[in-house]
Amino acid sequence: MIKLVICATLISVTVPLGAQTGVDTTGTAAIIRQATDHSEVMKNLEYLSDVIGPRLTGSAAMRRANDWTAERFKAYGLTAAIEPWDFGVTWERGVANARLLAPFQRAVTAQSWAWTAGTDGRPMAGPVVLANVSSPESLAVYKDRVKGAWLLTGQPANIWNPDGPPMTAADSAALRARQNQPRPPLDTSAAAVAQRRQFAFDAPYLLKQAGALGRLTDGSKEQGLMNMSGSPYAVSPLPNLVIAHEDFAQLARLIQNGVTPRFEAAVSNTIGTKPVQQYNTVAEIRGTEKPGEVVILGAHLDSWDLGTGTTDNGTGSMVVLEAARAIAQSGLKPKRTIRFILFSGEEEGLLGSTAYAAQHAATADSIQAVLVIDNGTGMITGQALQGRNEDEQLWKDLLAPVSSLGAKNVRQGNKGGTDHLSFIPYGVPGWNFDQESRGYNHTHHSQVDTFDHAVGSDLVQASAVMAATAFELANLPTLLPRGAKTPVTPRPLLKPSSGIAVR
Repeated sequence: MIKLVICATLISVTVPLGAQTGVDTTGTAAIIRQATDHSEVMKNLEYLSDVIGPRLTGSAAMRRANDWTAERFKAYGLTAAIEPWDFGVTWERGVANARLLAPFQRAVTAQSWAWTAGTDGRPMAGPVVLANVSSPESLAVYKDRVKGAWLLTGQPANIWNPDGPPMTAADSAALRARQNQPRPPLDTSAAAVAQRRQFAFDAPYLLKQAGALGRLTDGSKEQGLMNMSGSPYAVSPLPNLVIAHEDFAQLARLIQNGVTPRFEAAVSNTIGTKPVQQYNTVAEIRGTEKPGEVVILGAHLDSWDLGTGTTDNGTGSMVVLEAARAIAQSGLKPKRTIRFILFSGEEEGLLGSTAYAAQHAATADSIQAVLVIDNGTGMITGQALQGRNEDEQLWKDLLAPVSSLGAKNVRQGNKGGTDHLSFIPYGVPGWNFDQESRGYNHTHHSQVDTFDHAVGSDLVQASAVMAATAFELANLPTLLPRGAKTPVTPRPLLKPSSGIAVR
């Protein structure tokens, strides 16, 4: 039913050339029909999610995903390879068993924050202490209270669900109070930023040195969902357990009411001892007239490992793969090369795309644009201009052939948090498509980021939109104007400050 409606709409509408921008829509209808009538996006997503599974950067599954996607691109007629880049140390999640011992006993669901140590599998029990360790000054105040204790190092999160209203009236009131609370100005000088980053790295070492057993982190989602993160840039010798928001909030209430909870956990994790290489999957359809100029379609292939990484970002990766198939099998040839990149290391801080952009910095001026998709399973609704407001008409023209599919909103605004940002400092036009949420803020980084939350019709639509806009950008008469170029400083792998014992 959906395919018939889409095709009928495409046949009945003739989209003119972009009068102001030179957008040539010739052939886009054939690409859209290929994407909507012959889609393989859900078949590929199911294999990635259910067979390869979670793809933590540095894991064997991540490498399997790189190899498998390279082979899928080749099967669709593209050239493809995996490109290495330097990663930090690996980390492997082990078993975590946790219990509340007092004021009553019950099991607590807990998962290790990534790149943190375990307890060598030994149960470690102690009181739960609320401690502010956000600065050297506050840590000094609480240092004598942390020995032999599990630490809450922050207040419970104000749960706010962008997909709907806050869960309770108290949540609404707390959220409003937090939003209206004035915040002191933050020193943004390079020296101050570096100092804060170094202290954040040092804090777990200092707490372990002071005898703390570990930290407890708010899962910060409702209904027991977790919100996982972590990075090889912040390897911690101190166990850090993410627990459900409801459990975290209860512990905080008990402490505030004068009751000291007791908590026990046994955790087994494995941290690598030396940096390793990781890989981006790179494929392309070579241009016929300007092969040295490139349009990049990208998404991150890596994921967190509590679920299977479906909506963050298996969906985006398989949309990029499907866009490649649709263009290649449409029989049409773009004037510029279209390159398809599935990045690793995004979840740890855009590491794979940052490495790719640096490795290819000499050719940045030949990149027409970078288009990224990374907001879950939802259909594409349009584009945020990423500060390039002069491109508003361009994007209206680019989206004209797919406006009947629902991708038609062009807005002024910036989007952060994903791989297009790695290219902008080199002056490359970079965008991240707007999408329907479809529960993304529940599923991402959590244990329910699984295949059953994927919306097939939305992914078919997104594949058509990405394929069509990439092809149009590849056929523009000229390269888009460059943005401002800013210095790119490699992020250092920090070491504990002098005087901190490493155990």
